[in-house]
Amino acid sequence: MLGSLAVSTMTASIATADTQNFRRLQARLRGLVGKAIDDYRMIGEGDRIMVCLSGGKDSYTLLDLLLSLQRSSPVHFEIVAVNLDQKQPGFPAHVLPEYLAALKVDYHIIEQDTYSVVRRVIPAGKTQCGLCSRLRRGALYRWAGENGITKIALGHHRDDIVETLFLNMFHGGKLKAMPPKLLSDNGRHIVIRPLAYVPEREIVRYARARQFPLIPCTLCGSQPNLQRVAVARMLAEWEQASPGRIETIFSALTSVAPSQLADTALFDFAGLEARRLATASALSDAEVEAEIDG
Repeated sequence: MLGSLAVSTMTASIATADTQNFRRLQARLRGLVGKAIDDYRMIGEGDRIMVCLSGGKDSYTLLDLLLSLQRSSPVHFEIVAVNLDQKQPGFPAHVLPEYLAALKVDYHIIEQDTYSVVRRVIPAGKTQCGLCSRLRRGALYRWAGENGITKIALGHHRDDIVETLFLNMFHGGKLKAMPPKLLSDNGRHIVIRPLAYVPEREIVRYARARQFPLIPCTLCGSQPNLQRVAVARMLAEWEQASPGRIETIFSALTSVAPSQLADTALFDFAGLEARRLATASALSDAEVEAEIDG
Protein backbone atom coordinates (compact mmCIF):
# COMPACT_ATOMS: atom_id res chain seq x y z
CA MET A 1 0.00 0.00 0.00
CA LEU A 2 2.74 2.42 1.02
CA GLY A 3 4.76 1.39 -2.01
CA SER A 4 1.87 2.17 -4.34
CA LEU A 5 1.40 5.54 -2.67
CA ALA A 6 5.09 6.37 -3.08
CA VAL A 7 4.97 5.45 -6.79
CA SER A 8 1.85 7.57 -7.29
CA THR A 9 3.46 10.53 -5.52
CA MET A 10 6.63 10.21 -7.61
CA THR A 11 4.59 9.95 -10.83
CA ALA A 12 2.62 13.07 -9.90
CA SER A 13 5.85 14.95 -9.15
CA ILE A 14 7.33 14.00 -12.51
CA ALA A 15 4.14 15.07 -14.30
CA THR A 16 4.18 18.41 -12.46
CA ALA A 17 7.85 18.96 -13.34
CA ASP A 18 7.14 18.11 -16.99
CA THR A 19 4.25 20.58 -17.03
CA GLN A 20 6.39 23.32 -15.51
CA ASN A 21 9.21 22.63 -17.97
CA PHE A 22 6.78 22.79 -20.88
CA ARG A 23 5.30 26.07 -19.68
CA ARG A 24 8.77 27.58 -19.40
CA LEU A 25 9.64 26.33 -22.90
CA GLN A 26 6.37 27.65 -24.32
CA ALA A 27 6.89 31.03 -22.66
CA ARG A 28 10.42 31.23 -24.07
CA LEU A 29 9.29 30.38 -27.60
CA ARG A 30 6.36 32.80 -27.39
CA GLY A 31 8.83 35.47 -26.29
CA LEU A 32 11.22 34.77 -29.16
CA VAL A 33 8.42 34.73 -31.73
CA GLY A 34 6.89 37.88 -30.27
CA LYS A 35 10.26 39.64 -30.41
CA ALA A 36 10.82 38.66 -34.05
CA ILE A 37 7.32 39.86 -34.96
CA ASP A 38 7.96 43.17 -33.20
CA ASP A 39 11.52 43.68 -34.49
CA TYR A 40 10.52 43.20 -38.12
CA ARG A 41 6.94 44.51 -37.92
CA MET A 42 5.67 41.20 -39.27
CA ILE A 43 2.00 41.48 -38.28
CA GLY A 44 -0.32 44.47 -38.37
CA GLU A 45 -3.93 45.24 -37.55
CA GLY A 46 -6.32 43.38 -39.83
CA ASP A 47 -3.73 41.10 -41.41
CA ARG A 48 -4.93 37.84 -42.93
CA ILE A 49 -2.03 35.45 -42.40
CA MET A 50 -1.57 32.22 -44.30
CA VAL A 51 0.39 29.73 -42.21
CA CYS A 52 1.96 27.19 -44.57
CA LEU A 53 1.57 23.82 -42.87
CA SER A 54 3.63 20.91 -44.18
CA GLY A 55 3.04 18.42 -41.39
CA GLY A 56 6.57 18.82 -40.04
CA LYS A 57 7.58 19.93 -36.55
CA ASP A 58 8.46 23.49 -37.61
CA SER A 59 5.16 24.41 -39.24
CA TYR A 60 3.13 22.77 -36.46
CA THR A 61 5.08 24.80 -33.90
CA LEU A 62 4.63 27.98 -35.94
CA LEU A 63 0.85 27.54 -36.12
CA ASP A 64 0.60 26.62 -32.44
CA LEU A 65 2.55 29.67 -31.27
CA LEU A 66 0.77 32.10 -33.60
CA LEU A 67 -2.61 30.84 -32.37
CA SER A 68 -1.40 31.31 -28.80
CA LEU A 69 -0.19 34.83 -29.51
CA GLN A 70 -3.38 35.65 -31.40
CA ARG A 71 -5.47 34.96 -28.30
CA SER A 72 -3.59 37.52 -26.22
CA SER A 73 -2.53 40.07 -28.85
CA PRO A 74 -3.98 43.59 -28.82
CA VAL A 75 -3.60 43.49 -32.61
CA HIS A 76 -6.43 41.75 -34.44
CA PHE A 77 -5.33 39.37 -37.19
CA GLU A 78 -6.71 36.28 -38.89
CA ILE A 79 -4.98 32.93 -39.36
CA VAL A 80 -5.61 30.50 -42.20
CA ALA A 81 -3.68 27.22 -42.17
CA VAL A 82 -2.91 26.02 -45.69
CA ASN A 83 -1.40 22.71 -46.71
CA LEU A 84 -0.27 21.73 -50.20
CA ASP A 85 -1.05 18.07 -50.85
CA GLN A 86 1.66 17.25 -53.42
CA LYS A 87 0.31 13.74 -54.01
CA GLN A 88 3.34 11.98 -52.64
CA PRO A 89 2.81 8.21 -52.44
CA GLY A 90 1.60 7.16 -49.01
CA PHE A 91 0.84 10.72 -47.88
CA PRO A 92 -1.74 10.45 -45.05
CA ALA A 93 -4.19 13.02 -46.42
CA HIS A 94 -6.52 12.70 -43.44
CA VAL A 95 -4.03 13.76 -40.74
CA LEU A 96 -3.93 17.53 -41.21
CA PRO A 97 -7.68 18.04 -41.86
CA GLU A 98 -8.51 16.06 -38.72
CA TYR A 99 -5.94 17.93 -36.64
CA LEU A 100 -7.01 21.37 -37.91
CA ALA A 101 -10.72 20.61 -37.56
CA ALA A 102 -10.13 19.61 -33.94
CA LEU A 103 -8.36 22.94 -33.37
CA LYS A 104 -11.32 24.73 -34.96
CA VAL A 105 -8.92 26.80 -37.05
CA ASP A 106 -9.75 28.03 -40.55
CA TYR A 107 -7.86 25.86 -43.04
CA HIS A 108 -7.61 24.88 -46.70
CA ILE A 109 -5.96 21.96 -48.50
CA ILE A 110 -4.54 22.67 -51.97
CA GLU A 111 -4.25 19.56 -54.13
CA GLN A 112 -1.60 19.65 -56.83
CA ASP A 113 0.49 16.76 -58.12
CA THR A 114 3.94 18.36 -57.96
CA TYR A 115 5.45 15.02 -56.93
CA SER A 116 5.00 13.47 -60.38
CA VAL A 117 6.39 16.59 -62.07
CA VAL A 118 9.54 16.55 -59.94
CA ARG A 119 10.07 12.82 -60.46
CA ARG A 120 9.63 13.20 -64.22
CA VAL A 121 11.88 16.24 -64.66
CA ILE A 122 14.71 15.61 -62.18
CA PRO A 123 17.04 12.65 -62.99
CA ALA A 124 17.37 9.94 -60.37
CA GLY A 125 19.95 10.80 -57.75
CA LYS A 126 19.84 14.56 -58.42
CA THR A 127 18.65 17.08 -55.84
CA GLN A 128 14.92 17.59 -56.14
CA CYS A 129 14.49 20.43 -53.64
CA GLY A 130 14.93 23.34 -56.06
CA LEU A 131 12.13 22.40 -58.46
CA CYS A 132 9.92 21.12 -55.66
CA SER A 133 10.27 24.43 -53.82
CA ARG A 134 9.47 26.50 -56.91
CA LEU A 135 6.34 24.47 -57.68
CA ARG A 136 5.21 24.56 -54.06
CA ARG A 137 5.85 28.30 -53.79
CA GLY A 138 3.92 28.97 -57.00
CA ALA A 139 0.86 27.05 -55.77
CA LEU A 140 0.89 28.75 -52.35
CA TYR A 141 1.43 32.25 -53.78
CA ARG A 142 -1.38 31.73 -56.27
CA TRP A 143 -3.82 30.68 -53.53
CA ALA A 144 -2.71 33.60 -51.34
CA GLY A 145 -3.36 36.07 -54.16
CA GLU A 146 -6.82 34.66 -54.78
CA ASN A 147 -7.91 34.66 -51.14
CA GLY A 148 -7.02 38.03 -49.70
CA ILE A 149 -3.89 36.92 -47.84
CA THR A 150 -1.72 39.83 -46.67
CA LYS A 151 1.17 37.85 -45.11
CA ILE A 152 2.52 34.36 -45.82
CA ALA A 153 4.09 32.74 -42.73
CA LEU A 154 6.75 30.07 -43.19
CA GLY A 155 8.23 27.80 -40.52
CA HIS A 156 11.94 28.44 -41.11
CA HIS A 157 13.84 28.74 -37.82
CA ARG A 158 17.18 30.22 -36.75
CA ASP A 159 19.20 27.16 -37.77
CA ASP A 160 17.59 27.09 -41.24
CA ILE A 161 18.67 30.71 -41.72
CA VAL A 162 22.27 30.02 -40.68
CA GLU A 163 22.43 26.88 -42.86
CA THR A 164 21.22 28.91 -45.84
CA LEU A 165 23.95 31.49 -45.22
CA PHE A 166 26.63 28.80 -45.57
CA LEU A 167 24.94 27.10 -48.51
CA ASN A 168 24.96 30.40 -50.40
CA MET A 169 28.58 31.08 -49.48
CA PHE A 170 29.86 27.59 -50.31
CA HIS A 171 27.80 26.93 -53.44
CA GLY A 172 26.54 30.27 -54.69
CA GLY A 173 29.38 32.66 -53.90
CA LYS A 174 26.94 35.05 -52.20
CA LEU A 175 26.69 36.43 -48.70
CA LYS A 176 22.94 36.03 -48.13
CA ALA A 177 20.57 33.95 -46.05
CA MET A 178 16.81 33.94 -45.36
CA PRO A 179 15.51 37.30 -44.10
CA PRO A 180 12.86 37.20 -41.36
CA LYS A 181 10.63 39.30 -43.63
CA LEU A 182 10.75 39.80 -47.38
CA LEU A 183 8.86 40.95 -50.44
CA SER A 184 8.38 38.16 -52.99
CA ASP A 185 10.18 38.44 -56.34
CA ASN A 186 6.94 39.42 -58.10
CA GLY A 187 6.34 42.15 -55.52
CA ARG A 188 2.88 40.84 -54.62
CA HIS A 189 3.44 39.01 -51.33
CA ILE A 190 5.02 39.68 -47.94
CA VAL A 191 6.65 36.54 -46.53
CA ILE A 192 7.38 36.34 -42.80
CA ARG A 193 9.38 33.88 -40.70
CA PRO A 194 8.22 34.32 -37.08
CA LEU A 195 10.48 31.45 -35.89
CA ALA A 196 13.60 33.33 -37.05
CA TYR A 197 14.96 33.64 -33.49
CA VAL A 198 14.06 30.10 -32.39
CA PRO A 199 16.74 27.34 -32.25
CA GLU A 200 15.76 24.06 -33.86
CA ARG A 201 16.55 22.03 -30.73
CA GLU A 202 13.84 23.91 -28.83
CA ILE A 203 11.31 23.26 -31.60
CA VAL A 204 12.14 19.55 -31.33
CA ARG A 205 11.40 19.67 -27.58
CA TYR A 206 8.22 21.64 -28.12
CA ALA A 207 6.89 19.35 -30.85
CA ARG A 208 7.61 16.29 -28.72
CA ALA A 209 5.81 17.78 -25.73
CA ARG A 210 2.80 18.80 -27.83
CA GLN A 211 2.75 15.39 -29.58
CA PHE A 212 2.05 16.83 -33.01
CA PRO A 213 0.98 14.22 -35.61
CA LEU A 214 4.13 14.59 -37.72
CA ILE A 215 4.11 13.66 -41.40
CA PRO A 216 7.52 12.76 -42.89
CA CYS A 217 8.44 14.01 -46.36
CA THR A 218 8.97 11.07 -48.71
CA LEU A 219 10.40 13.27 -51.46
CA CYS A 220 13.31 15.43 -50.29
CA GLY A 221 13.33 13.68 -46.91
CA SER A 222 14.60 10.56 -48.64
CA GLN A 223 17.75 12.25 -49.99
CA PRO A 224 20.49 11.83 -47.36
CA ASN A 225 23.23 13.44 -49.46
CA LEU A 226 21.73 16.90 -49.73
CA GLN A 227 24.19 19.77 -49.29
CA ARG A 228 21.90 21.20 -46.59
CA VAL A 229 22.30 17.99 -44.61
CA ALA A 230 26.09 18.31 -44.88
CA VAL A 231 26.00 21.95 -43.72
CA ALA A 232 23.68 21.06 -40.82
CA ARG A 233 26.11 18.34 -39.78
CA MET A 234 29.02 20.80 -39.93
CA LEU A 235 27.17 23.33 -37.79
CA ALA A 236 26.20 20.65 -35.28
CA GLU A 237 29.87 19.71 -34.91
CA TRP A 238 30.82 23.37 -34.43
CA GLU A 239 28.07 23.81 -31.85
CA GLN A 240 29.24 20.76 -29.94
CA ALA A 241 32.83 21.99 -29.92
CA SER A 242 31.89 25.60 -29.13
CA PRO A 243 28.39 25.91 -27.62
CA GLY A 244 26.67 29.11 -28.71
CA ARG A 245 28.43 29.36 -32.07
CA ILE A 246 25.22 29.14 -34.14
CA GLU A 247 23.67 31.93 -32.07
CA THR A 248 26.78 34.05 -32.62
CA ILE A 249 26.65 33.48 -36.38
CA PHE A 250 22.99 34.43 -36.45
CA SER A 251 23.73 37.56 -34.42
CA ALA A 252 26.30 38.51 -37.05
CA LEU A 253 23.50 38.54 -39.64
CA THR A 254 21.73 41.21 -37.60
CA SER A 255 24.84 43.38 -37.21
CA VAL A 256 26.37 43.88 -40.65
CA ALA A 257 29.22 46.33 -41.30
CA PRO A 258 29.11 47.02 -45.08
CA SER A 259 32.35 49.05 -44.98
CA GLN A 260 34.19 45.97 -43.71
CA LEU A 261 33.11 43.72 -46.58
CA ALA A 262 33.91 44.04 -50.30
CA ASP A 263 30.67 44.76 -52.13
CA THR A 264 31.08 47.94 -54.19
CA ALA A 265 27.31 48.10 -54.74
CA LEU A 266 26.72 48.09 -50.99
CA PHE A 267 29.37 50.58 -49.91
CA ASP A 268 30.96 53.56 -51.70
CA PHE A 269 34.64 52.60 -51.58
CA ALA A 270 35.40 54.94 -54.49
CA GLY A 271 34.09 57.88 -52.47
CA LEU A 272 36.44 57.39 -49.52
CA GLU A 273 39.00 59.87 -50.87
CA ALA A 274 36.36 62.57 -51.20
CA ARG A 275 35.21 61.87 -47.67
CA ARG A 276 38.80 62.11 -46.41
CA LEU A 277 39.30 65.48 -48.11
CA ALA A 278 35.98 66.76 -46.76
CA THR A 279 36.98 65.71 -43.24
CA ALA A 280 40.39 67.36 -43.60
CA SER A 281 38.76 70.58 -44.88
CA ALA A 282 36.31 70.61 -41.98
CA LEU A 283 39.17 70.16 -39.50
CA SER A 284 41.13 73.01 -41.12
CA ASP A 285 38.12 75.34 -40.88
CA ALA A 286 37.73 74.43 -37.23
CA GLU A 287 41.41 75.22 -36.56
CA VAL A 288 41.06 78.65 -38.23
CA GLU A 289 37.99 79.43 -36.16
CA ALA A 290 39.82 78.38 -33.03
CA GLU A 291 42.71 80.77 -33.80
CA ILE A 292 40.30 83.64 -34.41
CA ASP A 293 38.47 83.00 -31.16
CA GLY A 294 41.78 82.87 -29.33
